[in-house]
Amino acid sequence: MDDGVNGARPPFVDAHFHLWDHGVLRYPWLDAAENAPIAPSYRIADYRAELHAWNLVGAVHVDAGADPAQGADETVWLNRVAHDNGLPSGIVARVALDHPAIEPLLAWQAGHPRVKGIRHLINWHPTDAARRACPHDPTRDPRWRAGYAMLGRHGLSFDFHGFPPQLAGLAEVAGQHPEVPVILNHLALPILEDGLEEWRAGIIAFAAMPHAAIKLSGAGFIGPRFDPAAFADIVAEVIDRFGTDRVMVATNFPTDRLAADLDRTLGAYERLLTGFSDDERRDLWGRNANRIYRLGLKL
Repeated sequence: MDDGVNGARPPFVDAHFHLWDHGVLRYPWLDAAENAPIAPSYRIADYRAELHAWNLVGAVHVDAGADPAQGADETVWLNRVAHDNGLPSGIVARVALDHPAIEPLLAWQAGHPRVKGIRHLINWHPTDAARRACPHDPTRDPRWRAGYAMLGRHGLSFDFHGFPPQLAGLAEVAGQHPEVPVILNHLALPILEDGLEEWRAGIIAFAAMPHAAIKLSGAGFIGPRFDPAAFADIVAEVIDRFGTDRVMVATNFPTDRLAADLDRTLGAYERLLTGFSDDERRDLWGRNANRIYRLGLKL
């Protein structure tokens, strides 16, 4: 398949996508007016149709923000979708790591072979209350850290969705548990108006950990509009620090549609990666996600 840039597109394993079906689960966050463009149900057929030009061979579903009480229900539903449709290849399930019954929750999720990891949305910002999903920073909370420590015994990774001021706290616990692969979502959410000092310090800390990886996704939210010139240097720095073997291209769709459509989003990443060798591009577009999430795909 010709991409018009580098010839045939490499096999793409999307390291981060979402499905939602309002007939199956509840998604309170999609009721917000600003999320109206992505609020309708987004099912596997919709996703496959959007990816038809991108040589999709696998995809990792990351918890889609369903009602917190429905973490297990989402896993059951996604396994049914995968059985019927071949995707998702892997699942990053939702479990609150500070839940008082964390051990049985993790054991139950780990009992499903497609579940490869856990994400617990822990967004917290020291000065901007609108960015807080939590009243305090869970990375500094002993009970949350105890839950994180249990991931390794169940063979689960951790996906981090939070802000740069939280990277130092997460780096402490991640450094204590090298048996838990840790994956930073969406370029670790650099916020230009905050400055990049905390973000860069966090990126340097995680890049030094062999068990850490990062996703090239969410770039459209860097700056007030989708502008590859605004995030090109950040993408380059992330790849320079982590190397081409620990960065994964991901759509974050349909959420990233709030910034740009899918072809424009992936097309921007494609152009930013033209300077890498074919072998490096195969890693970035698919082989890294296949390895890091232990999908077992033949690439």
